[in-house]
Amino acid sequence: MGQFSTPSQLALDVLRFAKTIVPVDSDVRFLDPAFGTGSFYSALLAEFPTEQILSAEGIEIDPHYGIPAADLWASSSLRFRLADFTALDPPPESEKPNLIICNPPYVRHHHLDLQSKARLSEKAARNSGIAIGGLAGLYCYFMAIAHAWLADGGVAGWLIPSEFMDVNYGSAIRRYLTERVQLLHIHRFDPAELQFGDAQVSSTVVWFRKLCPRPNQVTTMSYGGTLFDPNIHREATVCELQRSRKWTSLAHAPSRALIGGYKLSDFFKVKRGLATGDNSFFVLTEEKAKSLDIPHQFLKPLLPSPRYIDGDIIHSDADGLPLSSKRLYLLDCDLSEGDVPCQSAPLAKYLESGREKALETYICSRRTPWYSQEARPSAPIVCTYMGRGLEKRERPFRFILNNSNATALNVYLMLYPTPMLAQAMAKDPALISKIWEVLKEVPAEALLGEGRVYGGGLYKMEPKELANLPADDIMALLPVSSGDGMVQEEMFSNLVA
Repeated sequence: MGQFSTPSQLALDVLRFAKTIVPVDSDVRFLDPAFGTGSFYSALLAEFPTEQILSAEGIEIDPHYGIPAADLWASSSLRFRLADFTALDPPPESEKPNLIICNPPYVRHHHLDLQSKARLSEKAARNSGIAIGGLAGLYCYFMAIAHAWLADGGVAGWLIPSEFMDVNYGSAIRRYLTERVQLLHIHRFDPAELQFGDAQVSSTVVWFRKLCPRPNQVTTMSYGGTLFDPNIHREATVCELQRSRKWTSLAHAPSRALIGGYKLSDFFKVKRGLATGDNSFFVLTEEKAKSLDIPHQFLKPLLPSPRYIDGDIIHSDADGLPLSSKRLYLLDCDLSEGDVPCQSAPLAKYLESGREKALETYICSRRTPWYSQEARPSAPIVCTYMGRGLEKRERPFRFILNNSNATALNVYLMLYPTPMLAQAMAKDPALISKIWEVLKEVPAEALLGEGRVYGGGLYKMEPKELANLPADDIMALLPVSSGDGMVQEEMFSNLVA
């Protein structure tokens, strides 16, 4: 059900921080709508004077936690309900909590059925005025639904995954935080320092007050360390937040990801590498391909995993095959199953040996024929899809110049020149190397600002995220005139249009 228990020390830090926001002379009406066994309530009692706590309520949906919690706090003044918070109606204005602290359940969208999504979406829109998209996790609905519960002027602190700061579905929450409330502080913990021992997720604490945002509203953005002693912090205006596509890098410097300017997508079509459906069957070593006697026309040269590539250039032999200590081939055949035996009995025999297992996979079961592959020609530049940490290299993603005719699996993102760039490259064959040199010098913070990070310091880049990388430096490399037309002028016209 998405529960990840809040560690006691973290709960104490959160409530201690809440104490710096809540006025000393105000009564506290506390609510935790995902109560668990009461980490935040326990911290509330430890950090706030008893006489300041006017009321406290906890709501928990899961009896596994709720029944022990009811017993644990039976002698306290806590009002506890074993119920689904998202199905309840908010109390009258005079009884609404003015302090909501919550670590909502982390349930990804594909574990929510369509009926639940429709109900949650309707209630979130009704309670907050913000439409939550169908790819959002349950924690997004919790935040939006809780808006109607929080008293005007009240404070909320949400311990949630930091992914909302960057992903597309998080735009609804980013709008909520900049349009519906006064966003006070966002602290993102260092992804390498996991806050939950049982979840590989990067965590963030979001603080806001339920008041209309002011035009000159300033939000503190902090990163790393603790709430009280972050490694980095700065102030960001509401305007900057609204103009930024991604928020994770805002603690470091003003966002590079602002509207306007050239992007990598102006020069390259970025596609994910091939997903074969079963690498153990479709990816063959040179030795295995020879032993199976599979004809050459059904084998495409394939880049090895990045760990087998020394340096950042793929060199090739006279036939365009990559020079690598691990030479691989992709089995790819578009012939119908009836035609394969006529062309190659060894190939037909090998395909038959892997049919049953392959058809159990999602990808193969939906292809016709099941052994055919997507069209992914070689790309002149590829970029690694994932990276872990910055200790061993300056940036977690590698741009690799591919001088071979090998295609790549989905451990890479493939950069295909747009027609306009291809036109310029035809005039200047050295241009692609110059662009590659520029990409290698992209600062790590710019790359991380476009990508996303998971707990444990695992960085990941999706095609659309890489395509959004600022690329004014690439534009500067293009000739003003290509002979056949004004390349820069044409690209500028396309950008303006």
